[in-house]
Amino acid sequence: MTRVTLLDGGMGRELQRIGAPFRQPEWSALALIEAPDYVLRAHGAFVDAGARIITSNSYALVPFHLGEERFAADALGLAERAGRLAREAAGRSPERMAVAGSLPPALGSYRPDLFNHERSVAIHRILIEGLRSHVDLWLAETQSSIAEVRAVHQALSEADSVRHTPLWLSFTLSDDPEQGPRLRSGEPVAQAVNVALELGADAVLFNCSQPEVMGQAVIVARQVIDTAAAHAQVGVYANAFPTVSTEAEANATLLDIRQDLDPSSYLRWAQSWVEQGASIVGGCCGIGPEHIAELHGHLLPVTERSDDQASSQRR
Repeated sequence: MTRVTLLDGGMGRELQRIGAPFRQPEWSALALIEAPDYVLRAHGAFVDAGARIITSNSYALVPFHLGEERFAADALGLAERAGRLAREAAGRSPERMAVAGSLPPALGSYRPDLFNHERSVAIHRILIEGLRSHVDLWLAETQSSIAEVRAVHQALSEADSVRHTPLWLSFTLSDDPEQGPRLRSGEPVAQAVNVALELGADAVLFNCSQPEVMGQAVIVARQVIDTAAAHAQVGVYANAFPTVSTEAEANATLLDIRQDLDPSSYLRWAQSWVEQGASIVGGCCGIGPEHIAELHGHLLPVTERSDDQASSQRR
C-alpha cells in the first residue's frame, strides 16, 4: 500500500466557515491581520482531522490582496506571524507534524499573463524572509506557468542557500480536460515537471483545479519522474470550484462550492490519484476538515490510524 502524506485543506473557506473576518480584497489575510486566533483555530481543525502538513496562511500576503502600500509596510511581519501560527498549531499536536511555507503566485492567481520576473522575485524575497525560521518545507503553490516557478526558485536560492529546505512545486491546471494536462499558461505538464526536476523539487503537485483534470496530470508526472530516475513525490490537492473561466483570477470573487464534492466523493477521487501514483494528498479551496478526516480514515494504513487514535486519547 502506498504510504500517503496528508496535507491540510483550504484555509480561506475554513476561516469564512468558522466566522473569521473575511472579505475582499484581503481574503484569508484579513483574519491574520485582525483576528489571528481564528487562523490558529483553523489550523487546529485540520490537525485534528488528520493532516500532517500544515500550510502557513501566507497565500494572500501579496499586493493583489493587501495593496501596494500595506504590502510594503506589513508583509514581512504578517508573513512571520503566519509562519509562527502554523508552527504553534503543529506544536500542539502529539503527532509528527511539518509546516509548509506557502509561496503564492506573486502577481495574481490564474494570471500568467501578468507575470513579471523581477517583481515576482522581490515579493517572494519578503515572504521568504518572514516565513523562513518557521517552516520545514517550501510550497510554491497555484503556479500557473513555468516562469512563475523559476522566479520562486531564484528568490529561494538567494535566501535559503544554507538550509537547503525541501522545495515542493505545485501547479494549477487548465480545467478543460479535452486539452490534455496543461498549466493555465498552456504549457504541457510534462514540460513543467521536467523543469521542476531541473530546479531540484522534492515533490511535484497539482492544486486549485477541478478533480476531473488531476488524474492525467499525475500519470504524466509519474512517467516523467520515473523516466528521469528521479525520486520526487507526486501530490494532488484539488479545489471544489466549478469550471473557472480562462479570464478569471482566483480569489477575485467568492466562487460557489460544488455540492457534489462531499467527503465521500472527494475520497473516491483521492483514491484514484493514489492508484495513479500520488503519495501526497490534501485539499484546496472549499475542501474542509471533514474532507481531510475522510481521507485520513481511508488512505492511511490501519496501524497509522490506530497510533493517531491512541495519541488523541493521551491528550
